[in-house]
Amino acid sequence: MAAEGSGKSPGAISAQLLRGQKALVTGANSGIGKATAIALGRAGADVVVNYVVGADEAEKVVAQIRDLGVRAYAHEADVSDEDQVVAMVAKMVEEFGTIDIMVANAGLQRDAPVTEMTMAQWRKVIDVNLTGQFLCAREAAKEFERRGVVQEVSRAAGKIICMSSVHQIIPWAGHVNYASSKGGVGMLMQTLAQELAPRKIRVNAVAPGAIRTPINKDAWDTPQAEADLLKLIPYHRVGDPDDIANAVVAMASDLLDYVVGATLYVDGGMTLFPGFATGG
Repeated sequence: MAAEGSGKSPGAISAQLLRGQKALVTGANSGIGKATAIALGRAGADVVVNYVVGADEAEKVVAQIRDLGVRAYAHEADVSDEDQVVAMVAKMVEEFGTIDIMVANAGLQRDAPVTEMTMAQWRKVIDVNLTGQFLCAREAAKEFERRGVVQEVSRAAGKIICMSSVHQIIPWAGHVNYASSKGGVGMLMQTLAQELAPRKIRVNAVAPGAIRTPINKDAWDTPQAEADLLKLIPYHRVGDPDDIANAVVAMASDLLDYVVGATLYVDGGMTLFPGFATGG
């Protein structure tokens, strides 16, 4: 499940936490990506707002980030296209001098029962949700390796944060392409973390549960729908995009410098399988 910005201002984020760092957030013109890009700016980072459609919304996000006193610009690129990802990171290095934080957030759904799912639906979700994260991580890692650690900026040479989902571990009937992509993200992240950690590059994942966003509006937009959804959430509230954004900021900061290869589930306990709370 994915998400739209709540507009809440999380005052707990220090404007010094990521001061001087440069971040790129894919799929940042709406939902979780938008909230994350703004939160990174609030923490002091300069931010590239990636989008593939919705230029007007991307520019609005850029304006909000600039109002926080940091730099930002929007960049149109399809993360499933290798040439576009290479060009996007190269442009960021040209504009900001480097990249310190890559948040591979862009994702989508193309839902259908397995017997009706087309190859186009399967490929589109895998290409964006999984291959897109690989391409973004690869290009960021190249720059991290080139630059190395700059102690006054961060203890790490760079941070890659993969946006996963509770469906990294929870099967989801009718969404085999999406669940497979997120399961793949989990292993992609761990393998990258294992390979890159000796080079002082931290790779981790944040896995949202049910978050109030347009992509899953039908699941929470009516009292009955929300009541049904809350049966799956032990903490008994639907998450907001800022819940995810705050987790990303923490994961990108030196506060969690010793966290490597971990998935942080931000889900109100959904992965506790609440259906078994009474013994199954």
